[in-house]
Amino acid sequence: MRYLPLTGDDRQAMLAKIGVRHIDDLFRDVPKSDLNPDIDLPRHQSEMAVERHLSRMAAKNVPAGSVPFFVGAGAYKHHVPATVDHMIQRGEFLTAYTPYQPEIAQGTLQYLFEFQTLVAQLTGMDVANASMYDGSTATAEAVMMARRVTRKKRAVLAGSVHAHYQAVVETTTQFTDDEIVTLEPVPANPEAELAAALDAIDDATSCVVVQNPGVNGSVLDLTPIAEAAHAKKALLIVVVTEVMSLGLIKSPGEMGADIVVGEGQSIGNGLNFGGPYLGLFATNQKYVRQMPGRLCGKTVDADGNEGFVLTLSTREQHIRREKATSNICTNSGLCSLAFTVHMSLLGEKGLRQLARVNHKRACELRDALSTIDGVQILNTAFFNEVTVTLPVPAADIVDALVSDNVLAGVPMSRLYPGKGFDNHLILAATETVTKEDISILSIKLAEALS
Repeated sequence: MRYLPLTGDDRQAMLAKIGVRHIDDLFRDVPKSDLNPDIDLPRHQSEMAVERHLSRMAAKNVPAGSVPFFVGAGAYKHHVPATVDHMIQRGEFLTAYTPYQPEIAQGTLQYLFEFQTLVAQLTGMDVANASMYDGSTATAEAVMMARRVTRKKRAVLAGSVHAHYQAVVETTTQFTDDEIVTLEPVPANPEAELAAALDAIDDATSCVVVQNPGVNGSVLDLTPIAEAAHAKKALLIVVVTEVMSLGLIKSPGEMGADIVVGEGQSIGNGLNFGGPYLGLFATNQKYVRQMPGRLCGKTVDADGNEGFVLTLSTREQHIRREKATSNICTNSGLCSLAFTVHMSLLGEKGLRQLARVNHKRACELRDALSTIDGVQILNTAFFNEVTVTLPVPAADIVDALVSDNVLAGVPMSRLYPGKGFDNHLILAATETVTKEDISILSIKLAEALS
């Protein structure tokens, strides 16, 4: 039986109330060519025929681990131990009920509690939530949280912040009266990038958002900008797109951050064509009630037995609507479990060792690139990612090396089209990159430039 509770008159009344004439008006931001595309698909095929067809399509992809791979810029290829996939596919986790009812979700609540503890330790903050969709939406939520805390509406986004994260913040706030000040990246001078953010902070500023390592890989001391923000009663939001870096560099909390957001994909989660990924969100204890998402806590029952509960849950969004702390609340459950399993396998010592290997590979990559005529290294301090300038457009070089089965990085013009970064190339080297990979890249890049 179809369940259609609304009549045509009901729908017209609803449309009139929100100020549109037709339901199609709700989709006006979607290009017409994409709204109802003409997809040429056969009506039906046998299961074997579909498998063969999909296999042929999949064979056109180049798996990241099958060729020298230097792509980063916000999504990184790291080794994920087989134990991680084995654990998250156990029935107890894979089919677990959402943890609103603690009496039947103790296992889920326990690992989320452990996940929060790990994120708080990594970021150097007091408290972390049970994850969010991804790093970009977590950044947008942090900006809105800063407004609630400071009662000011001017957010400054430093040039070091990934272009996609900037875009998500701008999209999320497009129907509010927030003022988003987006600064330009300065890959050749990250200190100037930071100075521009310092100069942009005023008495009306709710927060300044800085990424570390920056989108071009540069690592900076954020203590001065934290002090400047706090002097104006603004919050410092630090974005971390490469969470593996926290095994080696000083944590954002130690540098004075008030909110730390990031992408947890690097730990326990594969590239997966861009998702699903894992948003991290941590803050100081005094701001905990303004933090979006779920928060799991540990307690004891009437008999003194240890148990886990949702200390702060998301159900308020259903009754408070626009007054809720967030309406993007669902956590990335299995992704956060994968993160927790991988971190538990590594431990503090293992994470630090793995971070050192990443940095060593990046140093080897930088040294190899610096010997190639026409290549200029822009980074002086970095983690596992460097930006270079080439004498020709970087996109052309990347395309040329693809034909040689080398994925040579991300052209900066792809992130910032029309901004004058046509010759800039961002390259990442994780523990999965070998010396042979770096040698092949160097040879092929020198040939392409010659």
